[in-house]
Amino acid sequence: MAQGLVLTLLGGALLRVSALSTIYLNYVKPGFRPFLIAAGLVVFLLGVHGLVQEWRRPYAPRDKGHDDHGPRVAWLLCLPVVAIFLIAPPALGAFAAGRDEAPQPRPTVASGSYAALTTAGPAAMPLGEFIGRAWGDQHASLKDRQVKLVGFVTASKKRGQWYLTRMQLRCCAADAFPLRVSVLGAPAPRVDTWVEVTGTWVPTPYDRVPKGTVAPEIRADAVIKVAQPDEPYE
Repeated sequence: MAQGLVLTLLGGALLRVSALSTIYLNYVKPGFRPFLIAAGLVVFLLGVHGLVQEWRRPYAPRDKGHDDHGPRVAWLLCLPVVAIFLIAPPALGAFAAGRDEAPQPRPTVASGSYAALTTAGPAAMPLGEFIGRAWGDQHASLKDRQVKLVGFVTASKKRGQWYLTRMQLRCCAADAFPLRVSVLGAPAPRVDTWVEVTGTWVPTPYDRVPKGTVAPEIRADAVIKVAQPDEPYE
């Protein structure tokens, strides 16, 4: 009985975070959703099948003096599953970003392959695209153009600046790494706050940095607090 119930709860938890909400985006890329739903259905149906089989099994009275504690202990397996329903771990934030001190990887887009920014007004773009244009665009398409970037706040050791950060996934949250943009000209909001920064790129001689890479800089014209996006990673 306990095994069937655990499988049923586990399958229900998978379906809850993948089919009935967007919580799964805190852990994996959007493309994994069909696989999570399929796995949840399989595990849920296996659990229900086990419960039905246990319910149909003829009752066998226990021998006197025999006390089987196994099933009672097995019920403890339900605790982690119930925790998924009650306490869904949040998306990675400033704490995880602060643990990764490795240099940001250079973009894979070839130099000069970015299209010109033709939209009127501030151009909204992911942090990864902003970093790629700042590092690898030989035509300097960001020059004198206002852009809008969304991310969460992390602290910087340099005085007068802070980082706008977004975690990027290769597969899942376990291999996430931070993308950072240095924000100048605006007081730092509280760490882990999600904000939208409107500003202009500050050209920096990145290629002269002898070791690793540095975060590109943006001079903020406006910083607005926003809600965490449904898809928190890039």
